[in-house]
This record gives sequence, C-alpha cells and structure tokens, in this order.
Amino acid sequence: MSSLPTIRESYEIIKSERDQRLYRCFKLTNELKVLLTSDPTTDKAAAALDVHVGTMLDPADLPGLAHFCEHMLFLGTDKYQEENEYSKFLSAHGGSSNAFTSSENTNFYFDVAAEHLSGALDRFAQFFLCPLFTSSATDREMNAVHSEHEKNLNADAWRLHQLERALSKPDHDFNKFGTGNRLTLELQPKEKGINVREKLLEFHDRYYSANIMALVVIGKESLDELQEMVIDLFGKVANTNVKVPEWLDHPFGSEQLQKRIFVVPKKDIRQLTLVWPTPDLLPLYKGNPVHYMAHLLGHEGPGSLLSELKTRGWSNALVAGPKGGAKGFGFFSVSVDLTPEGLDHVDDIVKLVYECIELLRKEGIQRWIFDECRDLGAMQFRFKEKERPSSFVSSVASSMHDYEPEHVLCANYIITEFRPDWIENILKCLVPAMMRMTIVAKHFEPIATLREHWYGTEYQIEDIDPVLIAEWSTVDAHHSLSLPPPNEFIPTDFSLIEGAEAEEPQLLKETPFSKLWHAPDRQFLLPKVFMSMHFRSSMAYFDPLSANLTSLFTDLLRDALNEFAYAAELAGLEYSFKNTSYGLLLTFRGYHHKLDKLMMRIMERMVDDKFDAKRFEILKENYKRMLENFSAEQPYQHAIYYTNVITTEVMWSKHQLLDALPLTTFEALTRFLPEMLSRLHLETLAYGNIDAKNALRMVEQVESIIQSKYSQHLLQPSQLVNFRQFALGEGESFTYQDANQVHDMSAVESYFQCSVQDTHSNMLLELFAQVIFEPCFNILRTQEQLGYIVFSGVRRQGGVQGLRLIVQSDKTASYLDERVEQFLADMDKTLQEMTDEEFYQHVSSLRTRILEKPKKMSEQNSKYWTEIFAQHYNFSRDQVEADHLQTISKEQVIQFYNTFVRSDAPERKKLVVYISPKIQPLEPTKAKVVTAIDEWKKTHSLYPLPVPCNSKL
Repeated sequence: MSSLPTIRESYEIIKSERDQRLYRCFKLTNELKVLLTSDPTTDKAAAALDVHVGTMLDPADLPGLAHFCEHMLFLGTDKYQEENEYSKFLSAHGGSSNAFTSSENTNFYFDVAAEHLSGALDRFAQFFLCPLFTSSATDREMNAVHSEHEKNLNADAWRLHQLERALSKPDHDFNKFGTGNRLTLELQPKEKGINVREKLLEFHDRYYSANIMALVVIGKESLDELQEMVIDLFGKVANTNVKVPEWLDHPFGSEQLQKRIFVVPKKDIRQLTLVWPTPDLLPLYKGNPVHYMAHLLGHEGPGSLLSELKTRGWSNALVAGPKGGAKGFGFFSVSVDLTPEGLDHVDDIVKLVYECIELLRKEGIQRWIFDECRDLGAMQFRFKEKERPSSFVSSVASSMHDYEPEHVLCANYIITEFRPDWIENILKCLVPAMMRMTIVAKHFEPIATLREHWYGTEYQIEDIDPVLIAEWSTVDAHHSLSLPPPNEFIPTDFSLIEGAEAEEPQLLKETPFSKLWHAPDRQFLLPKVFMSMHFRSSMAYFDPLSANLTSLFTDLLRDALNEFAYAAELAGLEYSFKNTSYGLLLTFRGYHHKLDKLMMRIMERMVDDKFDAKRFEILKENYKRMLENFSAEQPYQHAIYYTNVITTEVMWSKHQLLDALPLTTFEALTRFLPEMLSRLHLETLAYGNIDAKNALRMVEQVESIIQSKYSQHLLQPSQLVNFRQFALGEGESFTYQDANQVHDMSAVESYFQCSVQDTHSNMLLELFAQVIFEPCFNILRTQEQLGYIVFSGVRRQGGVQGLRLIVQSDKTASYLDERVEQFLADMDKTLQEMTDEEFYQHVSSLRTRILEKPKKMSEQNSKYWTEIFAQHYNFSRDQVEADHLQTISKEQVIQFYNTFVRSDAPERKKLVVYISPKIQPLEPTKAKVVTAIDEWKKTHSLYPLPVPCNSKL
C-alpha cells in the first residue's frame, strides 16, 4: 500500500489468549499514536481519540476552557458546517457519541453501524483538523457548560472533589476549577477584554497536537483497510510538538498536610477520608505495588480493618486505594463510611488504620499474597470478555498515554514484576505526618464557617493536634487484625460443558412452588454461570411496613455474609441479594467451579432468621437516611420517580416508607420473616456454562433448604401476577407538581401514554422515537439551550408504553412544558417533509440497534431475565421485532403521530410532572391537576397486562 510509509513506528500488542480480534499499533509520522482493531464479527464500529490535555492546562484567567473546547468541537467544522451534522449522521446509522474532559485528558468517542464507519470517521476527524468555533455557537454552548455546572452545584461528589483541589497549593494547576461556568467563560472575560472564541482557537491550535493524541478504531474491515482509512484522515492532523507537563511538585506540601477538614454535605452522609501524597505510581504498573496495598487495607474478610470497625459498630463500608492524581504525582486514600457512633470515634478509627498499616510493616511484604493477586489478574485477563465497542475505544485511547504500546490491553490485569521495594516505598508515605483527613457530616454545620468559592461548600479546617500525630506514629499492630488467609474460592476447573444446543431459555421444570428456565451458553464459551432466582412472596410488598422489613432483611443478610463472600468476589464469583416489588432477588455471576459452595452457604444463612439487633439498628439508620436523601437527587430524577408513582398500580412512596419506619423494629422483623419465607414461589434462570442436570440439581438443593426450615403455603396464581399500569383517558392531560428544595433548577417529564406492548405497537413507537431523538437534542439542547439534560425516548413499565421527553433547566417547569409541546408540534412538518431515503435510514438505524448482539454474557443474561421478570417470555423478541419493523411505512408513523402525539390527537393521553425549587401556582390550561395521587388512582382504570409469548389464552 502506498500509504504504509507514513507509519513511523509499530508495536506488537499483547492480547488475551481467547481474543480472536486482530490488532495493529503504530505511530504516524506526525507522532499520533494509533491502535487498530479488526473484528469481522462486530456489528458496531467505534473510534475514540484522546488528547493528553485537560483542565489542569486551562489558562489561569479562563477556568473551564478545556471543557468548553470539548463542547465546541461537536458544533460544526469547515467540511461539515451544519452544527448537528455529526450527531445526525450517527443517529441515522445506529450510532451515538460522547466526550469528557478530566484533569489531563479530553476524550471523544462514538459508535456506529459497522458498515458506516468510514462516513462517521470522516466527520469525527474534522474535529481535530478544522473546527469552526462560530461566534453564535460559542455564545450558545456557553449556556450548556453553565447548565452542566449548575446541575452539579449541590452534588456532594462534585463539591468534595473541588474542595480538595481548593485546599491544595494555591499556585498549583491542581487547584483550578475545571468545569467552567458563565462567570468564568463570559462575564469575567468580557470585563477583561478577552475574546473567548479567539482563546478557544489558540487552545485548540496549541494543544490539539498530533504528538499528544491517541486514536483507537475498531471495525469489521481488515487491518490494512482500517489503516488506509486512518492515515488518510488523521495523518493530516498538525503536530506542534507540544510537551505534556509533568507536575513533580506535589499539590499537597507541608502546609496542606496534618490538617483536619470538616465538611457539611447536602445529603445526610457521614464519611471519613484519609489522604496521603505519593509519587506518580502509574509508571510502576508492571509491578502494580499500589494494588498490593489497596488489597490488604481494603480487604473485607475476617481479621480485616473493616471487620474490626464493624465489630465496634463504627462503620459499614471501607474503600482503600489510589486516587486520581496526574503525571508526576498521586494520592493514596482510605475512605470509611461512618455510623453515628463512628462519628464520635474518628480519632480512634484513624488510630486503627495506622495499627493496620503497622501490621503490614511488621509482617513484611508477603510473596504469596503478591502471587495470589498476580494470578487473579492473569485469570481475569485470560477470560476477559469483549467490551461494548465505544467503551473499549474510549478506555484504551486514554491508556495509550500511560502504558508502553505493547501493554495497552493487559496493563490493568497482568503483573510481571515482584518489587517489595516499591511496596515499601508506598508504606513509607502512609505516615501521620504526611496525612490530611476530611470528615463529612451534617453534624458540622455550627462550626463550618468557611465557603469554597465555586460550589459554596461549607467547611472548616484546623491543624491536627501534634500529640495525636505523635501517638499515631508510634502505634503497634492491633491484636484483632491479621493478614487474610489464602483465597479458598479461586477456581481451578475451567472446563466447558458439551452438547449445548438450545438457542434460548427452555422451561426445565414447573411445579406449584418453582419454575426453572435453562439457557446453556453457545456464544461466549466461558467457564462462567449466571443464576437469577426470584423468590416471590405475597408478604414482601404487602404494605410499606412489609416493604421496609423486606429491604432490611436483604441488608442484614448481605451484612452477615460480607466477610465470607468477599473472598469469592475477589476470585470472580459474585452474588447479589435485594428486594423487589414482588419479593427477593438472589443472583450469582462468575466462574462455575465453586458456585455451589457460595450458593449453599447463602441459602443456609437466608433461612436462618437470627440476626444481630445492634446491626439491625445501624442498618435501619442507613436505610432511613437513604430514603431521606432522595430529596437531594436531581430534579429530573424526581420527575421520573413521580411518573412511576402515579402510573403504577402499587408503588409505595418514599414518604409512605418513612412513615412506616417507627413500626419497623427488630421484633417486627423476627415476626415477619417466618411469615414471608413460608409463602414463596421461586422462578429461576440458569444461563451459561451449566448443563440441565446441574441446573436442576442446584435448584432442587435450594428448594430443599427452604422447605426444610419453612413449610410452604403455596401461592395462588393470582398472587403471581405483576402490577399493572393506570390508564390515562383518551384526550386527557394531567399535570402533577412537586418541589425539589435542594437544586435551584426545574425539570419536566412529559409522558404520552400509547398502548399495551405488542410487536406492531412496539415498533411504531420506537420508530417514531428514533425519528425525533436527534432533532429533540439539537433543538431543545443545542439551539434553544434549555439545559444540559435533554432526553427523548420510549418509556415502558408494567407492559404499557409511551413516549417520554425529559428536560432539566434553570427555566420554569411550565416554560419547559411549552417548549416540549412546540417541539412536538414542529415535528408535524418534519414528518411530512421526510424523504423516503431519510425514512429508510431511520428504519435501518433502529434495526441495527435492535439486532446489536450482546457483547458480554451479562448483557445476554439481562435480556433473558428481563423477559422472565416481566412475564413476557418473548426470548426471540429482537429478531421478531426487527423483521416486523421492515413492514412499517412512513404513513403509519405519521398516523401514529396524528393519533397519539399532536396536540389535538384523538387518543392523546398526557401526564406531565413539574419539579421546581418551590411549588408555583399553575396557569389555567386544559390539563387537570393531580393534587392527591391516591385519590387520582381511585378514578382511573388499569390496563391489562400483555399476553405472554406462547400463551394459551
């Protein structure tokens, strides 16, 4: 090929032995790093380009410029000047896109139907060749950046993140505010006479340089074809030979250490975080010394730091490991979730952390622990599944700046060097004199007199008493702490079952007590099993008290089993136990070899209804805070929630659950559990590397354990029916409003109810949603700049479906409702003027999305289980609906719009939920106001449930 000489260097990629994809890694003559992936089986192509520049390189007088630049690249280029050309092309060809800006990276990525990679890549490449940065787009998109910041203003994670930066060295780049807002990108620059558009162009010209870019592309084409495509487009990217900075001066110096910081959160959370500055540990990835430390300090088994904290009643969770730094510096942290009693013992907890660190020093660096971590990483890499193409390209593009080219796929898994000296060096960093601690709790409101500049976070800071520093520096290892034992759950049998023929789940067993679906894996060929067990009970969600008790039962069981199950999780075998609106859901996923052992232990503990009263009170307090903290979620999440509460037959509200908490006692739980566990019906899916015989055996063992303890009162068929949806009347429109007093923003969800699910209705609705998806974002978000969050799509619940549009903004909820209505009215013209070619592009795009193959076993399992849980059992849904889609005409879509959506549609059924900072009087409209949800439900009928697939009805 004539283009091959433009490659400067090439590298051999280390890949998993099961990985059938072909790779080619090289550097172009303009220094741009490239990784190509050829996968003839992929139905989605994808690409990502990561620029090694982020918020830490923002100009001091323009905070947020790197983030703003990321936004602007989507809005037109010299070659494709229409602002939404890129998103419109992707939407028309089954694709999507996104981007993010971090401290050191700006990462752009997309996916698209595999046959359209060339067209998408051409439009994508122009971001880095000839962006327009038009004045009009610059002014408008500033509002989107501001709205994004406004969305995060009262989110504790963002507030804590920025406070940590604000309390670093004032002149360090780590100290910067990276998101940007209207003040930093419009008002202040105007006052200073700064032309922001010119600064954007300068920033792009300087830092969007080929020598600090990494491109990853995956497609079904051959490597040579992909290479020719990439060289032709990206070989033209300019190389300004910009140098990526290295910050060898740590942002935490002596003045920032030995500090105690008190922070008041928005949600009712309690947390202690200890942070120590470290060197940049990323270059040591071949030995990964920080993983060794994180593994031991963050261990949750017997003898661990967390085990001791839970025994004392001070904590429920602990996380230890590296925190994001930048090139040249890093951090190590231990974060402890605090109980009310733990908040009174913060200094004792810090002492216990240092007693654990001292244990590691005294025991020395253990080769067997390193070997176990190394072997688990190698096993994970050996059986690593494919990722979704967009996730794969985005993560690998970022990794190409951090690792040697040969190791970009394996660096996060494979450890090759045992370096005790590297681990010792980390231990030397973890000393009291090098620490600062942050304690987060509402409790500190009276003393938190300081305010962080950008988010207004209330805090106080003081020196740690030198006496405490001295005491913590001389502790001995605590007698209750010990190193973990060898992991008993590490699998050694990776054999695969033979003779798996079924292509979808088969009903292996059905009795009045139990149903078993079996689906052997024929696609992924991994030694892994997924088992989902739904224990329905007529008692579990009978009333708010029952719902509370069921939820706390799941919390108590997980809590009691945590030390035992943690080793299994490390070895790649996980379980989940949670409550549903119908009962209990127990799931397992991971290697098949020792699944029996974990499952039987969990089942034995499940039927043993003896729990610790003190742990109950601690977990009940956690549960109460979780319910109360919902008030601090985003407004759009509240809109979605109230739509669900109004339309669902039975859904206990947060307020109803809170009102029932005084009756939710330990004594009530001990009375409740035998009642609930003696009224069960089990429905199971066994999927993966498991044959019918073993699936039956394991389910029968589960049945035996339950029935040996609790004599079963069999549920009646009417007690196994899912909840239904309330029907909005034809031609009716309803408005419900509520206040979100934490976020100073409004949100609406406009829901247009259509029909019970069936193949034809499903495809009509999805095709209409496909047609309006890109225009909705382009008009309401990009052009009108209503807010950062704009979404349109299909809502399905309880077998009933409709169209939903969600917007969050600093505008009023009624104004957002008006703009949604105007957008939908304008879609009349769009539909009428849509050409046949455009219509068939939408059909093709939707078909591509429907038929996209699962990339992981978990995705396939989720598809199967969704059908079972919903009681639809349509395991061939994707193919059936994709085939039917091709029979739908443009005229039918227009008729759908005229029947269900347009303002005068005869069967229009609308519910709009307004969420505002405070409840406003509603202007008179045709819509009826829902003032009391329970009263509204009394006057409305319920839809029937969809007829299950292959039903005899």
